[in-house]
Amino acid sequence: MQRKSNRSAKAFAGRYRWTLAAVMLGAVLLSGCSIKKLAINKIGDSLANSGTTFSGDDDPDLIGDALPFSLKLMESLLAESPKHRGLLFAASSGFTQYTYIYVQQPAERIETEDFAKSQDLRARARRLYLRGRNYGLRGLEVKHPRFEHWLRENPKAAVHAVAAKSEVPLLYWTAASWGLAISNAKDNPDLIADQPVVEALIDRALELDSDYDHGAIHGFLISYEPSRKGVLGDFADRCRKHFRQQVDLTGGQLASPYVALAEAVSIQKQNQDEFEALLKKALNVDPDTRPEWRLSNVISQRRARWLLERESELFLGKDSARAPADLSISLQGRW
Repeated sequence: MQRKSNRSAKAFAGRYRWTLAAVMLGAVLLSGCSIKKLAINKIGDSLANSGTTFSGDDDPDLIGDALPFSLKLMESLLAESPKHRGLLFAASSGFTQYTYIYVQQPAERIETEDFAKSQDLRARARRLYLRGRNYGLRGLEVKHPRFEHWLRENPKAAVHAVAAKSEVPLLYWTAASWGLAISNAKDNPDLIADQPVVEALIDRALELDSDYDHGAIHGFLISYEPSRKGVLGDFADRCRKHFRQQVDLTGGQLASPYVALAEAVSIQKQNQDEFEALLKKALNVDPDTRPEWRLSNVISQRRARWLLERESELFLGKDSARAPADLSISLQGRW
């Protein structure tokens, strides 16, 4: 009871901070120009470092209702301070995570019952992912002018301009949002053609900090490797390598790598025993063991249950393996 009370107090404190930030924003917009810019940057710093206010919550629906307000608040601040790197990072990661959980996953769940609505949601997901990508690119261009131009000209060469470990979060979220947009744009050849750019960004992030955010890059690559072109060997071996690294980095206390491997490899290889074992491990993770990953684990366990409910559809024989799974992201990152 005491732990629940403490959690409620923390959640209230987090929501109070967002409300206070909104009130402060209204006040500073009426202030002098230089004072206003300073105040906006201070509020931006606070929002960009919001800690576990959202990620430690155990109610995904409550967070889903709150996130649009916080995202629009960030955009309002960015309109006044367009080169605030912390806010650009927060907007990129925030839009990507919100879209993955509250737009893409619902689209997948209703696809068989209402295909038209599912496609509408996927189109919306693509637009929101691209918004997150654009904020990530803007964040990288603060230090590297015309980065997007050079990235499109020669991706592998351009990413080497990013040499600081501190820029890995922007590399990761830009790659994640861009890759997820591509996974929801199978009828858009121009966007699909950007796949080498995504690979260059995520591979550079891996080079600079392979342990970033307890293995978030490895988590993304578990889902991405089946789509990588021109690489020798079995994609499953690469996926399993990234899986082992993320599990090691999270001490087995994060459910998402188990779910990601089940979708990316077990279904593709039609290994039903492995599929069940992985998802059971995901469901056995205690969300309260690592409070900062609580929301991620609750959401991943929801997906694990949904996949198990669809097991008879996913394993129908050797000739019925479905198309490669949609990309997923590790959500233990910031909110």
